[in-house]
Amino acid sequence: MQSVIKIGSRESQLAVKQAEIIRDQIMSSDPDISVEIITMKTTGDKILDKSLEKIGGKGLFVKELDRALMDGRIDIAVHSLKDMPMEENPELPILAYGKREDPRDVILYRPGLETLPEQAVIGTSSRRRMLQMERLYPGCTFRGIRGNVQTRMRKLETEGYDGTLLAAAGLKRLGMEQVIGRYLSVDEMIPAAGQGILAVQGRKGDVHRWIDSIDVRESRAAALAERAFIRVTGGDCTSPCAAHAQVRGNELKLTGLYCNEDTEEYSVDVIVADLSKARQAGETLAERMMRERTV
Repeated sequence: MQSVIKIGSRESQLAVKQAEIIRDQIMSSDPDISVEIITMKTTGDKILDKSLEKIGGKGLFVKELDRALMDGRIDIAVHSLKDMPMEENPELPILAYGKREDPRDVILYRPGLETLPEQAVIGTSSRRRMLQMERLYPGCTFRGIRGNVQTRMRKLETEGYDGTLLAAAGLKRLGMEQVIGRYLSVDEMIPAAGQGILAVQGRKGDVHRWIDSIDVRESRAAALAERAFIRVTGGDCTSPCAAHAQVRGNELKLTGLYCNEDTEEYSVDVIVADLSKARQAGETLAERMMRERTV
């Protein structure tokens, strides 16, 4: 008898594409499983005229899906890991971390531009991006921008922005690499924790025989290290703090950006650790950087 797995997803084109990626992996690993995608609009999708910090943070993108998991309307939820709160609900754990897509941030230029002008107006609501863009493009100014990929591209054409910043991963999953004006290396702009990784969230105690076919060891280690760093620094997914782990073999190199929010000063540091100690590496680097900034 064929079993049915119900995947919960936000309604946006990108969110559905990400759910389809996980759906295809499940069905490939177990042909006896049928998969249904159930979409829903989250509070974060509905309120587009205020910054995330003012309306409760990125947790607003997951609350409706959390409720659907708890009451059994869906079996799993698929999220961009960078949009998930740093504190996990123990009743709704992350079961798998998918293969990481390109973790870099990218610049999209207003049509007609091939680079940013000297006093560019950048559309972003991310303090992490603002902090690092000020160093790369001194003199630029920022205006808030919200909405999915397509909405932001429309605003770029009509609302006076010279450029905007997005995650490369989303554009690549949508097959829209052609709109990217410039890739920012992970050294130029340290990505948000978890950027490029898909998280599969489920209910505590549920067993899914296909889960190991989705969970990627390197993605899990990177996610644990990056999210531990942000948790210890007191940040969340709207924080200017950032962390990015690169995995080679059994070695993990974690780069962290710690920002003192009182002074807006920030520092960058690196730690190298064994893959099995990923979470501890994130905690150790965060504690070291916080200690050094208070000396």
